[in-house]
Amino acid sequence: MKGVYFAAVGSVLLLALLAGCTKSVSGVAPEWETANPVVALPESPLGIASRLDELTEPPTPARVRLGRWLFYDRRLSADGTIACATCHVPAHAFSERTSVSTGIRGQKGGRKAPSFVNAAWTLYPHFFWDGRAASLEGQALGPIQNPIEMGNTLENMIATLDEIDAYARYFEEAFGTPEVTPERVAKAIADYERTRLSGNAAWDRWRSGRDEHAVSQSVKQGHELFFGKGGCNQCHLGQNFTDSLFHNLGIGRDATGKTFTDRGRYEVSGKDEDRGAFKTPTLRDVTRHAPYMHDGSIPTLRGVVEHYNKGGNANPWLDPKMKPLNLTDEEVDALVAFMQALEGEGYQDPPPAAFPR
Repeated sequence: MKGVYFAAVGSVLLLALLAGCTKSVSGVAPEWETANPVVALPESPLGIASRLDELTEPPTPARVRLGRWLFYDRRLSADGTIACATCHVPAHAFSERTSVSTGIRGQKGGRKAPSFVNAAWTLYPHFFWDGRAASLEGQALGPIQNPIEMGNTLENMIATLDEIDAYARYFEEAFGTPEVTPERVAKAIADYERTRLSGNAAWDRWRSGRDEHAVSQSVKQGHELFFGKGGCNQCHLGQNFTDSLFHNLGIGRDATGKTFTDRGRYEVSGKDEDRGAFKTPTLRDVTRHAPYMHDGSIPTLRGVVEHYNKGGNANPWLDPKMKPLNLTDEEVDALVAFMQALEGEGYQDPPPAAFPR
């Protein structure tokens, strides 16, 4: 009878082990793998000259798959209600349609989530509106630990992931061993974020000479203004239309007009000239990012152009590049049309339908 007992126990253990494997006993992959297969790294779309395989440490398909699960998995938050994707919404080019982000227990932050599309290539290694993170990896862990965002601790997040048996296999595929660490979580999420590319916009097709009729005359006028009279390319430059630096536009002043409710880059640098200064956001897919500015205080793109047209809001730390532009109403409309022509493709990605268990 002892032999029968131990044989039965052994069978149960074998079945338990098989349940955690990639395929079930029937040879069918678990639903979460079907929902999130390993895929090749994406090719850069028209308008983006850089390639992922040119990075110092390129993403790997296994890390990207793991990172995709983690990015959308609400179990990384303290109460299982908030994921990275809750605020970085795919349909809005990984920004959001609200003025500020909402975290666990309905808590409101002071800033809105910026897009990270094409963030694999930046002119300067600054992430968050105030640039406090030096890498996508550094950015990835911030919201997880923020008490009003995902509200978790790294220790608790790792304990949660350790209890999800199936995740161990994918950490092993991505990193060589099954250990779950904060650094590995950050690396996987960052590598997924690096694959969110945007290009092949109407403006790209026109500028490349592939389609002379891809844009309207108003867009062409806006292009001339953007790189000419408007001087927009002083800060919105390069293939991603950002300098990743910090500028005071007079947004977010308090009632006195002499200081700011959010001091921006100053909180990181301690430099007086950085008061009220925030990172230049990308203009790729900017139509998906409304409302605008770090605090979502300007509802429309036209409102943004009008803010620049008047030279911003005066304050002691206003960026010296901010000058009245003297644009006509037609020219304001043309600049808006130009930015609308930067709606691209390649970043779109609905959440996985299932997650490791």
